[in-house]
Formats: sequence, C-alpha cells, structure tokens
Amino acid sequence: MLYAVRTARIRPNLKGEWSGPAWEQADTLEIANFRPESSEHHPKTHARLLYTKDGLFGIFRVEDRYVRCLGSHYMDPVYKDSCVEFFVQPRRGKGYFNFEFNCGGSLFCFYIVDPTRVSGGWKDATPLPEVDGQRVAVFHSMPEIVEPEISAPTEWVLEFFIPLDLLEKYVGPIGEVQRQEWQANFYKCADGTSHPHWASWSPVAEFDFHLPRCFGTIRFENEGQACPERK
Repeated sequence: MLYAVRTARIRPNLKGEWSGPAWEQADTLEIANFRPESSEHHPKTHARLLYTKDGLFGIFRVEDRYVRCLGSHYMDPVYKDSCVEFFVQPRRGKGYFNFEFNCGGSLFCFYIVDPTRVSGGWKDATPLPEVDGQRVAVFHSMPEIVEPEISAPTEWVLEFFIPLDLLEKYVGPIGEVQRQEWQANFYKCADGTSHPHWASWSPVAEFDFHLPRCFGTIRFENEGQACPERK
C-alpha cells in the first residue's frame, strides 16, 4: 500500500473542512480492510494527509452508525469508543507512534519500540506525557461525550496536526521530509460499542493493529515550496 502525501499550499485551518480548499489538495485513501472479527457494521471511512515545513496534517471522515464516546481525557481508552487511528514510523529502525482519537477528540498515544504483548501493554513502549500530547492539535465534529449511543446514520470528522519536532523528540532528527518514505497505517475501530468493528488501510495479518510489518508506505511528494510554518 502506498499513499502520496502532498504539500499543503493552503494550510488547513483545523475546522474539519473536508471539502474545503485546503483538503482538496490531498489524495484520499479508504480504510476498508475489515477484520472478520467485526460486526456487520462496516462504516465507510476515508482519510487524507498533507505536510508543511513544521508538521503533518491529517483528517478522517466517517459515515457511521452506533456512535458512542465516553473517554474525555488524555490517555483514556479511546479505542473502546467510535475511534480513528494513525500509526506512523518516521524512521526505519526506530519505533512508531499510535495516535488514537475518539470522535470526541480525546487522544491516546505511545512511542512504541517493541510491540510484543506483555502484561499491561507492550514490551518497550513510552506513553507520551500530557505536555507532549497537548502539542497535537485536534478538531472534532462530535461532542466530547456521546452517550447514549447514536444508532442513526451519523457523519463525523476528526482532524489533527502533529509537529515534526514532537516526533523528533523520540526518533531523532528527521530532516527535510520531501521525498522521504515513512511506514504508516490508518485504522477505524469501536471496541466498546454495540456494533464493534476493526478496519485498516493496509491489511493486518492478525487481529492486532500493532504489527509494523503490516504498515503501508506514505511518500512525501516533492512539489515545490510547501506552506510556510505558522508564526
């Protein structure tokens, strides 16, 4: 799987404008590889990425049902809610990040070097402290809490910005990202809803999203001058 990350000639404004001029610049991928353990509910989920000199923008659009959201604090178990996820490994031989967002905008994130399962988590994993997590800007179209569950068809958007220097704090210098290829995957899940499901962009070989060997590739296109860093 290969996704081309375009330069942001218009900087996204983090208002969830999927059809706005900023996001019209981006290619679109679909998160459509559902695990057989899923219920019959397979929400249509798309995602886009753009990059600037200072970071990476992403946006998800979900055509959903059975939407639920209980986690409202940093590092709550958001995967139990209606959730989208972006896992990314900027440098080969280094660890990866699992940026997991519920539809209410709460974030769960680790830097994971060895995802071997052990009691309570992974063999070598560092939770990002809240001061780092707060540097990830998030827009969410749904309320922070959605309870009771919404069974009617519901479309929601989750948009984010990840500063490159936040990634560099854990993986070391990244340098100019143009022409680089990173490993990544995109997910949709909802473990604790009435209709749980687990879907990925690049297929996973087991019922486990933490399989770096199954990540796809995102390639940063060289398209001239990217949108400048915001002052």
